[in-house]
Amino acid sequence: MPLSSYQILYNTAIVKSDKIPMIDGIISKIVANTDRYKTVSKEFTDMPYWFVSVIHNMEASLSFKHHLHNGDPLTSRTIHVPKGRPKAGNPPFQWEDSAIDALKYQGLNAISDWSIPNVLKELEFYNGAGYRKRGINTPYLWSATNHYGTAPNVGKYVEDGKFDSAAISQQIGAGAIIKRMDEKGLL
Repeated sequence: MPLSSYQILYNTAIVKSDKIPMIDGIISKIVANTDRYKTVSKEFTDMPYWFVSVIHNMEASLSFKHHLHNGDPLTSRTIHVPKGRPKAGNPPFQWEDSAIDALKYQGLNAISDWSIPNVLKELEFYNGAGYRKRGINTPYLWSATNHYGTAPNVGKYVEDGKFDSAAISQQIGAGAIIKRMDEKGLL
């Protein structure tokens, strides 16, 4: 999908009003931990702290006891995809060290374009592009907005590689969080 498509989706995204209190709660936790996110983001060229925080919410529900890779506990290497991360060090891992490993593993140390459309693209690929093959706006980005949750934009990967066409993600999408942070002047 060209970057312009991400920009169009972002520009036309409407956060569902009944989800705003939940999103604002997430944002409050992000703001309270900004220094931790900045510690990680400063290891990368111009990476915004909020990019790290949004992934942290998506993968670990903002828990500093879980890997940024996929939400597995920091008490051991990851057991879900990607398995066996981080390769260096010994458990239990420090959240910041594991987060840096996760971002490097995804190749995000090579990114210099942190515009909204490119951030959305990178977030989609962080989770995987399986929805795109199905013609569905990924809930990883668009859940809790007008771009996901009604036909034809329904369905969810309920586990790695297993798609359920009737399932609807209840997780708040990264795009919805970013849109709300933007509305609040936090980007």
